[in-house]
Amino acid sequence: GSGKPVESNEPPKEGGVALFYWSRVILSIFVLSFSIAVTLSAIFRGKTAVWEGVPPIASVGLLLFFMVIIGMLEGMQIAFFAVCKLPAEERAKSPWANRTVELLFKGDGRNLPGFMVGRQMTVTLCFFVAGRILSITNNFDDDDHTEADNIFGLSDGFQTFLGMGFLGAILTTVLASITWQLVAGAFPLQFLSFPLVFILLNCALALEFTGLCHAAWFFAIIHKKVAKFQPDEVYVGTPEERAARGKGDAGFAPGVLGTTGFDDGLPDALKELMASDPAVKEYIASIHGDDGAGAPTSSGARGVVYDEESGGDAMSA
Repeated sequence: GSGKPVESNEPPKEGGVALFYWSRVILSIFVLSFSIAVTLSAIFRGKTAVWEGVPPIASVGLLLFFMVIIGMLEGMQIAFFAVCKLPAEERAKSPWANRTVELLFKGDGRNLPGFMVGRQMTVTLCFFVAGRILSITNNFDDDDHTEADNIFGLSDGFQTFLGMGFLGAILTTVLASITWQLVAGAFPLQFLSFPLVFILLNCALALEFTGLCHAAWFFAIIHKKVAKFQPDEVYVGTPEERAARGKGDAGFAPGVLGTTGFDDGLPDALKELMASDPAVKEYIASIHGDDGAGAPTSSGARGVVYDEESGGDAMSA
């Protein structure tokens, strides 16, 4: 996830599998191309819901602008969660990325959820504006209407289908969302090195600071209390701590560690007590024979071994 070559566990696509894969790629490109053509035709023929007085070329410019902003914000949330797994020294290789990450994780870490709130507000606003430009209208009620008035001279039935918004949804999904997310997920540091990311992060935090959506924090607190959530570091430690005991992210196996990083056999009350009281955690570690480096001794029992400093664990069978 740091720009290194991506290795796939899937075998090379051959024969019918390759044919099926590339046929879907061609279909997707065709549908996307048709969506772009229909959208541009509707804009320049005045058949969209954009505000009166906005020239077609301005509509295209606004659409591109808002799609870029949406794409950047969509990619940022993926990149932010990806860099959480990277050691600090690796994040520091890029000055802009490091500056962005320092702001994101500043203080008690509240800026990350704060960004998510501001990001969602911004994305929703951008989609409302882009939706006006992408919404295709018709003039079926005009007395002199003929099918020649429709986009590409299509039938009234197909023009009605175009007005349902499916093509606009495909266009924004591919060009303003998923493409950016895929790039950000594969190259998070390079993505965060773009200065616009730092600017958008500050804008999102400023928008969240207004308090317009602070009710989300209230309901999130209720959800946390009901579900008894704890930070991931309580269960698996920080990236540096996991790497120090030979449990880096590349080797993290949820099927081995359990769904939460604890032995699934431990009672929830004991997990909470260990998270809140280091003495209890140390006592449990001594029972299970922790050698101080996150490795079990020869006790032979299947149990959890807790790191003395991080609260993470490794399980032996």
